[in-house]
Amino acid sequence: MKNVTDSFVSLGRWPSAGSFGFNIDILATNPINLSVVLGVLIFFGKGVLNDLLDNRKQRILSTIRNSEELRRGAIEQLERARARLRKVEMEADEYRMNGYSEIEREKANLINATSDSLEQLENYKNETLHFEQQRAINQVRQQVFQQVLQGALGTLNSCLNSELHFRTINANIGILGAMEEITD
Repeated sequence: MKNVTDSFVSLGRWPSAGSFGFNIDILATNPINLSVVLGVLIFFGKGVLNDLLDNRKQRILSTIRNSEELRRGAIEQLERARARLRKVEMEADEYRMNGYSEIEREKANLINATSDSLEQLENYKNETLHFEQQRAINQVRQQVFQQVLQGALGTLNSCLNSELHFRTINANIGILGAMEEITD
């Protein structure tokens, strides 16, 4: 083993003209070492790198396909939602128009019912006024009749004496007797 290490140490002392040896100058050997390492990596790592890149490419393509499918699904859902929205808006407009027409019908019915009620109230008012007028007229008639009767009785009582009274009674009895004979 000592021979092998001696040979490496002795190689470091040999002049570099035409011989093979280790150059310990880091600046001169670095690009060469890097190119050798890169060449070895490219040669041996080419398959591994290609496999990694192919796997990455397949994952990216798969992700793109999934994204496209999701986008198409989202577009279809959006179109269905827009169609439903249009349908609902049309139904809402229809309900709104039907509601307005229903409101107008109810309004007209309410106006007609109110008009009928007002007409009935007017008729009841007129009947009540007519009834009250008739009652007032009857009361006035009764009062006038009472006053006339009282006046007539007063006049009769003041003008009648017992002889006139006796003659009136006899005349009435005679009229009643004549009427009785006619009916028999």
